[in-house]
Amino acid sequence: MPLSLLAALALGAAPTPAPRPLNPQDLVTLRRLSAPRVSPDGRQIAFVLRSTDLEANRGRTDLWLVNLDGTNLRQLTAHPDNDGEPVWAPDGKSLFFLSSRGGSSQVWRLPVDGGEPLPVTKLQLDVNSFALSRDGRQLAVALEVFPDCGTLDCNTQRVAAAQKKKNTGRVYDQLFFRHWDTWKDGTRSHLFVVPVAGGTPVDVMKGMDADAPSKPFGGAEEFTFTPDGKSVVFAARDVGRTEAWSTDLDLFVSPVDGKSKPRKLTEKNRATDTSPVFSPDGKTLAYAAMSRPGYEADRFRVILRAWPGGQERVLAPDWDHSASSLAWSADGATLYTTTNDVGQNPVYALDVATGKARRLTQAGYAEGAQPAADGHIVYAMDDLDSPADLFAAKADGTGARQLTQMNKDALAGIKFGAFEQFEFKGWNDETVRAFVVKPVDFDPKRQYPLAYLIHGGPQGSFGNHFHYRWNPQVYAGRGYVAVMVDFHGSTGYGQAFTDSIRGDWGGKPLVDLQKGLDAALQRYPFIHKQKRCALGASYGGYMINWIAGNWPDGFQCLVNHDGNLDTRMAYFDTEEIWFPEWEHEGTPWQNPQAYAKHNPVDHVAKWKTPMLVIHGGKDYRVVDTHGMSTFTVLQRRGIPSRFLYFPDENHWVLKPQNSIQWHDEVLGWLDRWTRK
Repeated sequence: MPLSLLAALALGAAPTPAPRPLNPQDLVTLRRLSAPRVSPDGRQIAFVLRSTDLEANRGRTDLWLVNLDGTNLRQLTAHPDNDGEPVWAPDGKSLFFLSSRGGSSQVWRLPVDGGEPLPVTKLQLDVNSFALSRDGRQLAVALEVFPDCGTLDCNTQRVAAAQKKKNTGRVYDQLFFRHWDTWKDGTRSHLFVVPVAGGTPVDVMKGMDADAPSKPFGGAEEFTFTPDGKSVVFAARDVGRTEAWSTDLDLFVSPVDGKSKPRKLTEKNRATDTSPVFSPDGKTLAYAAMSRPGYEADRFRVILRAWPGGQERVLAPDWDHSASSLAWSADGATLYTTTNDVGQNPVYALDVATGKARRLTQAGYAEGAQPAADGHIVYAMDDLDSPADLFAAKADGTGARQLTQMNKDALAGIKFGAFEQFEFKGWNDETVRAFVVKPVDFDPKRQYPLAYLIHGGPQGSFGNHFHYRWNPQVYAGRGYVAVMVDFHGSTGYGQAFTDSIRGDWGGKPLVDLQKGLDAALQRYPFIHKQKRCALGASYGGYMINWIAGNWPDGFQCLVNHDGNLDTRMAYFDTEEIWFPEWEHEGTPWQNPQAYAKHNPVDHVAKWKTPMLVIHGGKDYRVVDTHGMSTFTVLQRRGIPSRFLYFPDENHWVLKPQNSIQWHDEVLGWLDRWTRK
């Protein structure tokens, strides 16, 4: 018995458990930090922390607060229902936030120095997101309403009448009839302005057959009050019957009294315009804009628009990166943003006068960058072996320090696999990059099976990021080497690299994956050459089906989550059809050869690799019949296969217990074919 253990027993203390690898339950139950918000004086940061209630099978969110120097960390709310989306009052003495306490999602207000939260809104409908005017006197709230209803009472009465009907048929006259995971019911997300002190909500989008914020992922970042509080600027796709094949999200401005119709600000651009943010002096509106209609992964350029004059210029036109969130410095001289950049997601500072871009952080995945007091910036940061925490740094990026350790206790007994990035010559001998994560307790003299992870998108990246659905540390904890290739089409390597996958889904990316595997085997002799499995979701799931017929000897097993089997049919049963029209350069009747060029269903006769198929019943992006059809092919051909179906999940697996089951099935499948 070790002396340390004997000493602990002699003192009557319980021995400290030996560190162990990360497992699926650990991943699901780690606390998740998001939505940092710096106070008006720049010296406090409010944020949201999600914890997981496995018994209730859901996540819970609460508000927390910490000082800029990392002191006085404290929890502000602890209600059983969710609290989120903190917004500081202009005086910094209270926080507005969204809460589902009381059975309805409404805006509440909480004094930060003590006191009970009080409801600000008590509307008949749920508030889905909100913004606060600069003077703190008005709220813009997003409500689901029938566009032709003139009052909120009309909406509640119409819903009540529909619930009394005996028939259940729904009639549609145009697309969308369903979107992401929800069937359309005739309502739209409209913005209403309501005084904080109380009053009648005013629909500033009255009659518009459009959503603000956009669906399914838009939030409060898509709308804001003008500096004088007299109007609201918002993004919406108001394109009539072409909505399902249009990416023309425009900026509109509407008076808070709703007495005139919204006016379109970005008429000339037929691509996406979004994320409006006014400068501190109110003289400039910054927003993000794409330039190519129909393309959802185009580069987001930063546009500066004189307010209210309207003259525009592109900030940093030669900066070959896609900006995400935008935040102004206090003096209006700098815009802070984050962006994918060669496998990382750093903070950048864009000089408003010159357009010069300065990278402020290096390794890791940063989000929510914003200015703070004493010339500092604050941001959330994670990487492949660390969940997100808050950090602060000087405005030039130096002197970074960690402000929170929200998973310190949970991670104290967990070991992670070491990771590194490597590069190789991919398609056309162009440089392609990848990450490798070594198994926990790595022994260079051993050989380990391989988990080859293929990202979705396809315009995405498996970068230096702590992911909660596809985390390579789970595989490293099980004794696998995890390798993730950012093939042609990935983001963060210049827009031309991202664009290169168009019309070539099964071409360049497959070559990159094949060459990436060869490079990994040569570079890392501890990877077992005959024990390897490939896994992917969405586009990654499509690629698994493509690999099955076009690289049938590449792997001992495959895992396909929500992947298309038939590229042609995938056009007709998806919802956002701008996506396949761009990716395959037209519709199936305009360009049938493009849909046939790399269609997995035409190669099923060559399939022979055992495959686990996973699909969600509420996935309307890649509908569940693709998973069912894939499983049918495998069964009919006598190929070892298994089908995991989640009737209550969408394109992702979100419920905690389902996530644990997902990981157990996937890891069990890998073990079955690589542990022989």
